[in-house]
Amino acid sequence: QVQLVESGGGLVQAGGSLRLSCAASGSFFGIDNMGWYRQGSGNGRELVAHITGRSRTNYADSVKGRFTISRDVAKNTVYLQMNSLKPEDTAVYYCKARMGTVSGWQDYWGQGTQVTVSS
Repeated sequence: QVQLVESGGGLVQAGGSLRLSCAASGSFFGIDNMGWYRQGSGNGRELVAHITGRSRTNYADSVKGRFTISRDVAKNTVYLQMNSLKPEDTAVYYCKARMGTVSGWQDYWGQGTQVTVSS
């Protein structure tokens, strides 16, 4: 069984910073792409940042220059450093990872962590 667990969410004032972490655990033999998504109230889930197995990154236009995605392969963990936070960044943040198990390669999601930015 594979599990992704996010942490690091919370309440912060506009202009502040947070660092999200997402750790993978369980029975898998590899992790390919990883990403962070978010879903605000009344909105659909949107891609925030993505990192490939070769650490190539891409970002939503709304977070470019403010957010940084990174990964620690040895720890099976992906991070999202969020700076200069704005109220519109308020959402539940989810991580997703493409992981290889005995069942093949498939996408797994974490349970989500709430980020609230006050004005």
